[in-house]
Amino acid sequence: MNKLGILEGILFVVGDEGINLKNLCDIMNINMDEAKELLLKLKESYESEERGIRISYLGDAFKLTTKECHKEYYQKLIENPDVFTLSPSSLEVLAIIAYNQPITRAEIDTMRGVSSSHVIRKLVAKGLIKEAGKSKLPGRPNLYRTTSEFLDCFGLSSLSELPEIEMPIQEDEKKELFTSIYKEEKNEMGI
Repeated sequence: MNKLGILEGILFVVGDEGINLKNLCDIMNINMDEAKELLLKLKESYESEERGIRISYLGDAFKLTTKECHKEYYQKLIENPDVFTLSPSSLEVLAIIAYNQPITRAEIDTMRGVSSSHVIRKLVAKGLIKEAGKSKLPGRPNLYRTTSEFLDCFGLSSLSELPEIEMPIQEDEKKELFTSIYKEEKNEMGI
């Protein structure tokens, strides 16, 4: 099995969260020295001019990042109106953040039922959301909120202009509070 390929896949999957050395060793079932050696080999292969990504060590975690020398092209990509479209998942995450900000990625994931890290990364790159501090929850995850670019993009002057959301009432919520699905049985005395 190609451990370099596994390492590259792991770095891709963890996205902007990154992975620390200990967790990498646990997942790949290798020791620290082997993990460092694999990271170094993969890092060297990315240093070629033909590659557009690199391995960075940021915030006690290894992650894949783009190369600084290509920044102008990434900027054009983000600013190009023909490319600047939002997928349904991006719109969903934007709505969750707009109505619940500030909010953590884990809270967004819980509401959606799927991982949102990739979508959040794209929305941050497009300038529609930004990190807004750290939560007081364990691990101190990032909090996200919308930006003024979000308001401009949707033609809003403030968040108060967001439309009200009517939550549909589920059939089982319409039942009276004290109604039970269980029937009382009379005891031997008929009571």
